[in-house]
Amino acid sequence: MTAKNSIIPVFVPHLGCPNDCVFCNQRRISGHTQPATAQTVKDAIENGAALSPAGTKRQLAFYGGSFTAIPVHEQISLFEAAQPYLADGTIDSIRLSTRPDAIDGEVLSRLKKYGVTTVELGAQSLDDTVLHLSGRGHTAKEVEDASRLIKQEGFKLVLQMMTGLPGDTDEKSLETARKIIALKPDGVRVYPTVIVRDTVLYDMWQAGQYPEHTVEDAVRVCAKLSELFDEANIPIIRMGLNPTEDLSGGDAAGGAYHPALGELVRSRIMLNRARGLLRGIKPESRVVLNVNKSDVSKMTGQHRANTNILMQEFKLKQLKVRSADVKSGEITVTVLD
Repeated sequence: MTAKNSIIPVFVPHLGCPNDCVFCNQRRISGHTQPATAQTVKDAIENGAALSPAGTKRQLAFYGGSFTAIPVHEQISLFEAAQPYLADGTIDSIRLSTRPDAIDGEVLSRLKKYGVTTVELGAQSLDDTVLHLSGRGHTAKEVEDASRLIKQEGFKLVLQMMTGLPGDTDEKSLETARKIIALKPDGVRVYPTVIVRDTVLYDMWQAGQYPEHTVEDAVRVCAKLSELFDEANIPIIRMGLNPTEDLSGGDAAGGAYHPALGELVRSRIMLNRARGLLRGIKPESRVVLNVNKSDVSKMTGQHRANTNILMQEFKLKQLKVRSADVKSGEITVTVLD
């Protein structure tokens, strides 16, 4: 039996960010408004350790800001607060999120010294026009160079991408995914664009200068992205922003915010696969879709949306979803008449 894994998050909203991207208001997105301190780190570790079972492998995670762009003395203060807990085994490692243009050999040497094993890069897009229109302040080449250096120095690499940014299209998002796959990360996070209040993007949207990337838009393109990453055996760690009370309470004014976006995407993937299998089925047929028991709700869809769509598209008399002895994600079709 392997030890369970636990993430102990510490949020560093806007710390280290050299500019404001059009979509970003980390305080509203994360729900955290105060900068992290050494005491924040100690409290988070001790509280996290108390809540996780014995034998759990715990990883301290600095999220929300561009950690390696923080003044070095502040980085070291946060790192040093964690060192006793690394030494006594309370935590096993550290991970952090940062910008690609805040990575170099000296930075990575410091991270290695203090026990960081995983670096997450906010790539967002690998299309230079999209990056420029989004106010990212770095290029696609900087993402690629930083990613290769991180891997070369022995760190685990996670790349974050977004869909629906200004100037983006489905094809540009898919091309970003292909370029990410070529960099061979250990995981990805996919964040469809959410229009958050008190951001430049919100003002652009209100002025009619930005077309909303809806939940439906995100589900459509993310279903295709998921298939690409699955084929490349690159795990998707997160799909969509982590829901918070503030976002759900109105801070997410528009865009692709949904508390169960990942489930919607997985359901769409099953719908697309079923469509491929049902082509050629005679109208008025009675059909059973056989899926793994873990996929029954995904195949059925929320409020039976998938089964209703398939019934209408293929003019079926009856369509049932049945649990069967098949692999997760697999569908077989039984035609009853």
